[in-house]
Amino acid sequence: MLLRKCLSLVLLAGLAGCATLPSSGPTGGQIRKSATAPIQGAPIEIVDVGQLADIPALPGVALPASVLPQFTPTPTDMVGPGDVLDISIYEAGVALFATGQSAGQQGQLTTPGVQVQRLPPTRVDDAGDIVIPYVGKVHASGRTTGEIQTAIRKSMQRLSQNPQVLVTLNQAITNSIIIGGEVARPGRLVLQTNRESLSDVIALAGGYRGSSKDLMVRVVRGDVTADIRVNDIVENPALDVRIRPGDRLMLVDDPRTYSVLGASGRVEQESFRRSSVSLAEAIATAGGANPNVGDPAAIFLFRYVHTADGKEIPRVYHINMLHSSAFFLAQKFLMQDKDVLYFGNAAANQPSKMIQLISSLFSPIVTVTSAATVLK
Repeated sequence: MLLRKCLSLVLLAGLAGCATLPSSGPTGGQIRKSATAPIQGAPIEIVDVGQLADIPALPGVALPASVLPQFTPTPTDMVGPGDVLDISIYEAGVALFATGQSAGQQGQLTTPGVQVQRLPPTRVDDAGDIVIPYVGKVHASGRTTGEIQTAIRKSMQRLSQNPQVLVTLNQAITNSIIIGGEVARPGRLVLQTNRESLSDVIALAGGYRGSSKDLMVRVVRGDVTADIRVNDIVENPALDVRIRPGDRLMLVDDPRTYSVLGASGRVEQESFRRSSVSLAEAIATAGGANPNVGDPAAIFLFRYVHTADGKEIPRVYHINMLHSSAFFLAQKFLMQDKDVLYFGNAAANQPSKMIQLISSLFSPIVTVTSAATVLK
């Protein structure tokens, strides 16, 4: 008898210590109450998705062509600071750069035929100038190789008899971009046509590494930055922006994810398997509402949205999967990066949890009582 009283006291103490029953989260009613009448902060809007008009449209994505500064395509042989030029000077008759042995008028050397003098590789300095022997400085930045040839030739006309000049690019710095990150060959890439698109330069760099759905390209042009997902370029050719000399590209591994919480088949963070994932696919991937504790009528999606004035506010979307129309709506509702999909607990399951808890507490008493009876 004394043993039973002791065990009863232990049982009462255990029940008194249970302020709340075990739960994976709030019920649908508790979410609505806490959102519309929060203890702190402003109320949160809850949208009941019951028809197509309630499904939020995807946020408008600004096309890179409208974000990045646009310039007229420059010639492929445009020269700028840092470029290295190969310069060859051809002379006939009285040659300024000839290496022959016979002397002509004013000490110039004369040799039969045409003489060619190849100058050492000449780098364009920070001021955009190059230095030619006997001529001096010649401005090269912003000019094509043909225009530089003409400028050198004109400067030599008073020094040589009908000189001819050939200028070619040895190292192109101005007409190049920098590409790095998840590509096979990161580094400096020279644009051969100045009409290469984003997909072109990725291919010229050896292609991307990893999964295209997880890769994002960051294009930096001057002080402006545009982020483009590799997978989206295939589905929307307008995102395949044309690349300009001086651009900097970085491919980064940035997978889009959403979180699954509450009374679902499993709680986890899930990655987007394709460019777009519907709410129906997300629910199926999560295993649906747990049949023991979940409520299919209380499925919520938590998301930050941007208002017309650019502010970011929280919003909750509710869908009742007990209605047949919800299965069609869930196919049109598209998930977004960093969404939180929550499966509410069923309020009707709370009494069963209480019974299970009491049963687990009484089981030791029944076992001890049975053992004591057997001993008697």
